[in-house]
Amino acid sequence: MITIHGFSPSGNCHKLRLLLTQLDRPYRWVETDSANGQTRTPAYLAKNPNGKVPMLELEDGRVLVESNAILHWLADGTAFLPDDPWQRAQALSWMFFEQYSHEPYVAVARFICGWTELDSPRRAELPGLRRRAHEALSVMERHLAGQDWFTGPAYGIADIALHAYTHVAGEGGIALSPYPAIEAWCDRVRATPGFVPMPAPDARAAERIARSLAAG
Repeated sequence: MITIHGFSPSGNCHKLRLLLTQLDRPYRWVETDSANGQTRTPAYLAKNPNGKVPMLELEDGRVLVESNAILHWLADGTAFLPDDPWQRAQALSWMFFEQYSHEPYVAVARFICGWTELDSPRRAELPGLRRRAHEALSVMERHLAGQDWFTGPAYGIADIALHAYTHVAGEGGIALSPYPAIEAWCDRVRATPGFVPMPAPDARAAERIARSLAAG
């Protein structure tokens, strides 16, 4: 049995829930609130010294961290990861893009809006984060002008990785309306068999997001 230590409103964690569900693979979920210190306990740090979620744990004690590495391991030998070496490398390139050029801006803007206090000095980061987020979304939009998916000719783990935070970009004040190809791709992802939506932020985070967006 696979155990996933994850924070449900986190896109990086939801990636694994979505893939495991679509693979129809059983797993155990341990809710781990990274926003409130549950990844910084001695017991957790003993398994994952980086103190982050998600973390995959096997019954024999082996641990795997980093969401896209976990996606790759889970998808190996399945239709969610291409067999062709070139297509596999293309999928990986988009997953590296997601973690280096997309998630640090789209996800962090969302985090600041929902999980920091309204007077947090981190809110000064939002204009720059949003600008860089739009740069990443523009790259995705250009790709989708000629392709339906990011993993290759079919849906797979690169799409799961990029969809995780793209579809909730609005919660960080990053509108998707300028990107019709991305919006159509999000619809295609939602239409895949076994799709499960990411849980909404709790009431407190949702209120902060609403107030952040109202403030501009």
